[in-house]
Amino acid sequence: MARFRYRMQSILNIQYQLENQAKMELGRAQVRLMEEEERLDGLAQRKEDYLEEGRRLRGDAVNVDELRDNRNALLVMDELIAAQREQVAQAEEIVEQARQRLQEVMQERKMHERLKEKAYEQFVREENAAEGRAVDELTSYTYGRRGKEEQ
Repeated sequence: MARFRYRMQSILNIQYQLENQAKMELGRAQVRLMEEEERLDGLAQRKEDYLEEGRRLRGDAVNVDELRDNRNALLVMDELIAAQREQVAQAEEIVEQARQRLQEVMQERKMHERLKEKAYEQFVREENAAEGRAVDELTSYTYGRRGKEEQ
């Protein structure tokens, strides 16, 4: 029996490589998103600490400078949190793009795998037909020889 050789195997191999690269890109994007979310959580925690400090300052003897500093720190934290939310949104968008790219690459790879399977099925059908023809020829030859020997 002949050996099956898929003529577009190199393209399928490239598809495997592209899929692996897309998976790695998605992983990196997800790690970045997690880092950005952790930064946002840290900023939110710092803001909460400033709010707690402001409550404590209002409970003690009123020191206007400390209250003003606390209020300014809260305003700065609000700005930092807003900027960090933008970073998180950008990271989410990058993750989504990487996920879509991976999905596209996986679809292309699956398409090439289906083509390879169909080519293999066609190869098997052709081999079976060739084998059937060989058996028929052998049977005809054997029957023909037996007929000549009987005469």
